[in-house]
Order: sequence, then structure tokens, then C-alpha cells
Amino acid sequence: MDQQAPSFKQPSLVEHTFNRFFGWLVALGFGLSHNYLVQVRGRKSGEIRSTPVNVLSYKNRLFLVAGRGYTQCVRNALANKELTLKKGRVRLEFRLRVVPDAEKPEILKAYLERFKRTVQRYFPVPADSPPEALVPLVDRYPVFELIRPS
Repeated sequence: MDQQAPSFKQPSLVEHTFNRFFGWLVALGFGLSHNYLVQVRGRKSGEIRSTPVNVLSYKNRLFLVAGRGYTQCVRNALANKELTLKKGRVRLEFRLRVVPDAEKPEILKAYLERFKRTVQRYFPVPADSPPEALVPLVDRYPVFELIRPS
């Protein structure tokens, strides 16, 4: 990242409250199969930070897409290159591969189609748009491939 950090969409008070409540439910083990609580160490504080996420399974690989852009969670993940997915008692450790912009359009399209009810508002193109429509937007959306340590 360059000196000026890319922006992100700040959650409203209602979204923030809902995310905290939903994160608490996921931490207890509730949610759909793709819902997890991502846990990443703060790059400045060193404390574990958590937020609920949708994990995309695409072409037999797992991805996290940051629909809100370069949030604090994303910045922490970029600094640490690893994170934990938690749901109930399950904790899965992953290393991160930052997906290059050239690979993002297909993944963004799959993410938008799969989770359109909850993420369409973060994208200026409709879920049924072709991958080419997402090419001009790739720098707005960080994408990570989740890799299990060997």
C-alpha cells in the first residue's frame, strides 16, 4: 500500500450494532456454513480483533473479500499475513495470500452473486454483471486466499 491508505465504507451505528450481535452469535456457533468470526491481531495494539465475515468457497479454494474496502481488519490482516476463523468451538488457522488485481474480477463476481443479499450495497454494479464490469473496481476490494498451514 502506498502512503495514503485506500478508503473504506464506515459502518453505520445500526450496522455496527448488528455486526457485534451477529459476531456474538457466530462466536457461539450459530450462523450459516459460510459465516465465521475472523480474528486477527491488531497491528498496533497487539490485541485480537474480531469481525463476522462470509467465507467464499470458489474453485475448491477459500477466499475472504473485503466488501467495505481497506478496513482496520484488512489492514491488520495485511500486516500479520495470518488469521483465525472461529465458529463456536471450531478455530481454523490460515495464512493469507493477497490475491492480485488480475485475479479479482472472477472472485468478486462469485462473491457478489453468492452473497448479493448482504453485500450488493457495497458494489456499484449489479450481481449479474459480467466479470469485466468489475475490472475498474478491483483496487477498491481487497481479496485474500485462505491457505491452511502445512
